[in-house]
Amino acid sequence: MFSRNLLTPLITTDFEAKQERLIRAIKVMNNIEDVLVDVDKIHPQWSHLLESVDVRVDKALAVVRPQILADHRALLASLGWPPKLSAAEANIVDITSIPNPLVLMEGDKRKFYSQSFSGLCALQHMQRRREYRKTNFGQKECIMRLWAIDELVSPIASRMEYHFSKWVEQPEFMFALVYKITRDFIVGVDDVLQPLIDKGRLVSLSAREAWVSTMVQMLSGFLSKTVVSVLAKQYRERDIKPEVISSWIHLIDHATAFDKRMRLLVSSEIHYFVEEVENDDGLARVMSVLSMFCDRPDWLKIWAKIELKDAWKKLKVEVKDERTWLIDEKSGVLCDIGANPGQFWLASREDYKAPLVAEHVIKITWEMIERCQTLPAVLPRIRFIRSSAGKFIWHFLSVLVWHDKNIELILDYPYDSLIKKCGSINAARYVESKLQQWGDDVKFLEMTIAESNSDINGNDDGANNNSFFWEEILSLSQLETNLVMDIITAVLHHFEALSSGYLENKNYFEYFGSNSVTGAVSANIVEALDGIRSQLNILKLNLNPKDLLDLWRGVADGVDRYISSSISNNGIQFSSEGINQFEADMQALLLVFQPFCARPEAFFPGIKETLKLLKMSEKDIQFVTAKGVQQAKCLNSFGIVNLTPLQVDKILMNRIFVS
Repeated sequence: MFSRNLLTPLITTDFEAKQERLIRAIKVMNNIEDVLVDVDKIHPQWSHLLESVDVRVDKALAVVRPQILADHRALLASLGWPPKLSAAEANIVDITSIPNPLVLMEGDKRKFYSQSFSGLCALQHMQRRREYRKTNFGQKECIMRLWAIDELVSPIASRMEYHFSKWVEQPEFMFALVYKITRDFIVGVDDVLQPLIDKGRLVSLSAREAWVSTMVQMLSGFLSKTVVSVLAKQYRERDIKPEVISSWIHLIDHATAFDKRMRLLVSSEIHYFVEEVENDDGLARVMSVLSMFCDRPDWLKIWAKIELKDAWKKLKVEVKDERTWLIDEKSGVLCDIGANPGQFWLASREDYKAPLVAEHVIKITWEMIERCQTLPAVLPRIRFIRSSAGKFIWHFLSVLVWHDKNIELILDYPYDSLIKKCGSINAARYVESKLQQWGDDVKFLEMTIAESNSDINGNDDGANNNSFFWEEILSLSQLETNLVMDIITAVLHHFEALSSGYLENKNYFEYFGSNSVTGAVSANIVEALDGIRSQLNILKLNLNPKDLLDLWRGVADGVDRYISSSISNNGIQFSSEGINQFEADMQALLLVFQPFCARPEAFFPGIKETLKLLKMSEKDIQFVTAKGVQQAKCLNSFGIVNLTPLQVDKILMNRIFVS
C-alpha cells in the first residue's frame, strides 16, 4: 500500500490540474460572454443565435458547476469544516471559543482553499454577467448570496439544526448560538475570504455581509419551518392558549434583539448603510430574521393582532386606575402665557400637563413601532404599524371619548369636573404632538411616500398629507376641539344663568341716580364675574397652554356676543349715570381676563363699540341713525365695525338724554 506521504503529491497534482482546467473553462465562457454582449448590443435581432449559444453554455455549466461544488465541499471537509458544536449543547451561555478552521489553515491547505474559493467566485462572476445580459442590462443591483459562503454555512447549518430541534420552546438559545458562531468566525471571513472575493472580481461584495446575512437567513428558514408555522397554526385554533401568545411575543422579542446585534457586526462598513438605503429588498432583507413575515402576510397579520391585544391588555390596567388620569400638580409650562400668547415651547408630558395614562399610551405605541423596525421591506412594515400601533391609537381615542362621557360638568362646583375634562384634553394633545413628532422623522416620511405610491389602503386619501399618522392626528385634534367647545359652552351657559337678572332688567341702567355708589360693580353681576374668574383660574392651572389660549378666547368671544346682543335686543334703557355704571361693570369683566393677555379689551369688540355708541352726543346719534346707503360708512368712521346697523339702531334708541 502507498503511505499517506506518497499519496500527497498525487492528490496535490490532481487538485491543481482540476483548478487549471476550471480556470481555462471559465476563461473560455467569459470570452464567449464578451462576444455575446457585443452581439446583443449591435445585433439585437439575432436573439435566436444568442439563445442557441446560451443553451450550449448552460449544458457546460450543468457539468462544471456540480463538480466544482463537490470538490469544494470535499476540500472543506478535509479542513475540518464544519467545526464541532458539542460545547453548545452543554451550556449555550458559556460556549468556549470554537477553533476556526479558516484561520488555522496553513501551507498547501490554505493555498488549495484559496484556489477553490477563487475559482468558485470566478464562476459566479461569470454567471452574474450572463444574468445581467439576459435581463437586457437592466437588472437592479442587489445583495447577492455568495456560493462560496453558502458552502460554508450549509454544513454548519445541518449541525446547528440538531441543537435547534431541542430548543423549539427556547428560541433564545438558537439566537445565542447563531450569534456566537457568526461573531467568532467573522475575523477569518474578513482576513481570509475578503481578499479572495476582491481577486474574484465580485465588485462591491463584502465577505462579512455575505457571511452574516447567510447565517441570518439560515436561522430565519428554520424558525419559519419549525417554530412560527406551528405557532401560527395554534393561533388559528378556536381556543387560543395564552401560552401561544406568550411564546409568540417571546420569539419576536429575541428576534428583534438578534437582528440588531447581527447588524452591528457589519455596521462598521459604509457599504452596509448605502445598500440598505438604496435597496430595501437587498441587504436589509437578508439581514433580518423577520424577513419571513415579508413573504407571509397572514403571519404578519397574526403578529400585529397579538401585539395589539398585548398592548390593549397593558392599557386597560392603566385606564382603570383613576390615579393615571390625574394631572400632576408639578406640571408646568416653559413660557409665560400672558407675556407672549400663542408661542409655546412644549416638549414633555409635564409641559402639556398630560396625565400619566398618555405617557403609557406613547410608551406602548412606540414599543410596537420599534419591534418592526428590522422588518426589511417598507410595505410590510407599514401594514404592521397600521394594524398594531395605528389601531391602538384609535382604541385610545375611544377610551378618551368614553372617559369624557362619564364627566358631567357641574360649574356650581367646578373643580373636579373641569379638571377631569382638562385631563382628557391634555392627554389627547400630548399624544397628538408625539404622533406629529414621529411623523416628521425621515423613516416615517419614507413610509408615507411609499404608502401613497401604493394601493396598500385601497385608496389615496392620504396622498396629500405629509404625516404618516395624519388621520389619527386629525381625529385627536377634532376631539380636543369638541372638548374645549364643551367647556366653553358650559362656562357661557353658567355665566348667562348668573347674569340674566342683570341683562334682563330694562330699567336697571335708566334709574341709576346720584345716590348710587360711583365705580362699584353692580351687585347682580358680581356672582357671574366671580364664577367665570374661578373657572378660568382652574383651567389656567390644569389645561395645556395651547388649548387654554383657544378656550379663554372662546369664552371672551361668547361673553362679548352675549352682552352686546342682550343690550341691543332686550331694550335696556341707559341714562348717563347708567352708562357710567355699565362701563364700570365692563371694566370689572376685563379684569377677569387680565391674567391672560395685556389688552383684554381687544377681545371684547362688541362691548367696546356698545360703550362707544352709548357715549355719543345727540348730534352724532342723529347723524349715524340717518337712513341711507351711507350709514355703513358713517359707522365705520366712528369705529363701529362689529355691530350691525340694526343693533346700532336698537342701542341708540334706548339712549336717554335729560333735557
